[in-house]
Amino acid sequence: MRLTTILLLAACGLSSPLTSAQNTEQVAATAAPTTHPLFWDDYRRGWHFYEDPEPEIAPPAAPAPQKASPAPTAKAPDTRPPELIEFEQLQKRLEEYKNIAIIRPTEANVRRYMQLEARVVRQASYFADVAQRVAWSTPDLDMTLEGRPVNAQAIEVYDREQTRTRQKSVAHLAKTHVLFFFFRSDCPYCHAFAPTLEAFQARHGIQVVPISVDGAGLPNFPQFRRDNGIAKTLQVTQVPAVFLAEPFTGKITPLGYGVLSESQLLERIGAVSAPGAEALAPSATRHVSLQ
Repeated sequence: MRLTTILLLAACGLSSPLTSAQNTEQVAATAAPTTHPLFWDDYRRGWHFYEDPEPEIAPPAAPAPQKASPAPTAKAPDTRPPELIEFEQLQKRLEEYKNIAIIRPTEANVRRYMQLEARVVRQASYFADVAQRVAWSTPDLDMTLEGRPVNAQAIEVYDREQTRTRQKSVAHLAKTHVLFFFFRSDCPYCHAFAPTLEAFQARHGIQVVPISVDGAGLPNFPQFRRDNGIAKTLQVTQVPAVFLAEPFTGKITPLGYGVLSESQLLERIGAVSAPGAEALAPSATRHVSLQ
């Protein structure tokens, strides 16, 4: 009877309750999501099983905000004079041409550098000509009019005037200053220098005070003073040595060591006694009690 009923239902396009239930289960299984059900919902697996937990999926990191690139700053205009810009470009080009010619000394590279160098030399020569004309027309800018001249005739006049001025200066200093002459009796240079000092004293009127380091005198200065320690104070390490001294103030300035000529003595006395000379080498001048 049951078999007959099933056949009739199948002929009419109907399914049995069992078949319908199975189809419903299959449809539900198909529509269900693919996630694993909880163990108590899956009665077929039972309670005796173990499965690794599902890995946690980290949420996608939010993209870092991109920093806006700074807007390009406008290049400040070059406010220098155009001549400076042109000169800088010329220097750079000349250096580049030279470096290229050194690394690749081809005929073309060397010729290009030499042509530019010749142009620079001609420009410099033109500048020198203009500067010379300006100096000729402007006495304040003519260096040949200051200091020792270059013309032979002018040099003779210059030396004569310098000597006259220095002689006046020494004659004026002779009223308040003396020359300390340190020597040794066995020093040949001291013997050679002594006559010059003796003549200098007679001609310009400035007194020479001979100081013997070894306690003996010289033919030109039979009357002398023995060193009482002043040579050590003034750090006299060799002889002959000459110092310009002002006894009333104790100011002593070295003029030089070795054999000096009369013109050298005049020049050096004028130099160390000029206004502001002590500021040029303050350590050279010493103040010693001469009493």
